[in-house]
Amino acid sequence: MLALQRALVWLVGASGAIVFIEPSPYELVTLAAAVLFFATGLRLRLVFMSLLLLLLLINVGYSIGAIPFLNAPEVANWIATSWYMAVTVIFFAMVISEDTAARLDMLRRGLIVGALIAATTGIAGYFNLVPGGHDLLTLYERARGTFKDPNVLGAFLILPALFALQSVVSDRFGKSFRSTIAFGIMALAILLAFSRAAWGGLIITAAFMLALMVLTSQSRAQRSRIIVMAVVAVIAAAVLLVVLLSFDSVSEMFKQRASFDQSYDEGRFGRFGRHILGADMALDLPFGIGPLQFHNYFPEDTHNSYLNAFMSGGWLAGICYPALVLITVIMGFRHAFVRVPWQRPYLAIFAAFLGTVGESFVIDTDHWRHFWMMLGAMWGMFAAAQRYKASSDANASPGP
Repeated sequence: MLALQRALVWLVGASGAIVFIEPSPYELVTLAAAVLFFATGLRLRLVFMSLLLLLLLINVGYSIGAIPFLNAPEVANWIATSWYMAVTVIFFAMVISEDTAARLDMLRRGLIVGALIAATTGIAGYFNLVPGGHDLLTLYERARGTFKDPNVLGAFLILPALFALQSVVSDRFGKSFRSTIAFGIMALAILLAFSRAAWGGLIITAAFMLALMVLTSQSRAQRSRIIVMAVVAVIAAAVLLVVLLSFDSVSEMFKQRASFDQSYDEGRFGRFGRHILGADMALDLPFGIGPLQFHNYFPEDTHNSYLNAFMSGGWLAGICYPALVLITVIMGFRHAFVRVPWQRPYLAIFAAFLGTVGESFVIDTDHWRHFWMMLGAMWGMFAAAQRYKASSDANASPGP
């Protein structure tokens, strides 16, 4: 049963890369895993009560805001998805809080396999390596692989890329070499997704994670290797970028996407203008305007998850959603330096989660499956760390 549980955790991680159909394999596998885990026993620990309460209040706010629009199938589906994402958070928290090191390792392995599938298909589609696959695997001449949106592909690949990077800078040569190839494939796919948020997210989260790894390393030799390998990785990435930019199609799209004067970002009703106008509007609407209604007032969607919480679920969701994120981030920093057997994967998940939290200011991330997976895993690791620390303190205390 233990082996089956770990295998299901691996499968959940791997299936997270295939979401271009609905219901996606990820949702079906997660549902099957939840049924099995609940049948074999899961503990809803006291530390999860605040998490459960905040998730409940957020979705109650969304449901109240959606009442006038429930006859619209897309709104009803949005509400159902929100409740389902909340359930997956609690599920991942309970799963990761037990058998933590082994289950995290299986989740890491599954995510890397899924990411390689998504990245490889995106690269193959972009370079027309699959007959008839260009239109299926790309969107607006940007790689999307097994995702509907290139931006989501790039965001999803960041956490598996961080896992691979950790192996590159700290494992033995053979494993490090294989991880270097995996990291290169994922980094190339992120580049070809032409998502500015994913580009910045990978660079910032990788730098943050490596800094934490240096600070938490237990030997000078390990710290030195991380620093040296990080420098080598930066040089290799720069060389790869130069080679890719020698292709006219890549260079042209790169210059276009790297520009900060995109038409949909500027002006009174541009991305950031909508944020200001929407925030002012939210102050007068305690119940919001309802899910998926923002585009009826403005040219495009909010592209800000925190503003979207106010607009979709009123003040209740608008206050509780940022509160949940802030509490998780604060607890994440508090646990970053706790010595636990799973500290390495924790640092990668925390860095990727923090990157998504920042990205949520410029894009709607509130239905990204991997965001809620990371949130649940973080809380599971919080609970496991508290138990591990209490157990270590008890073993270290002198006997009678």
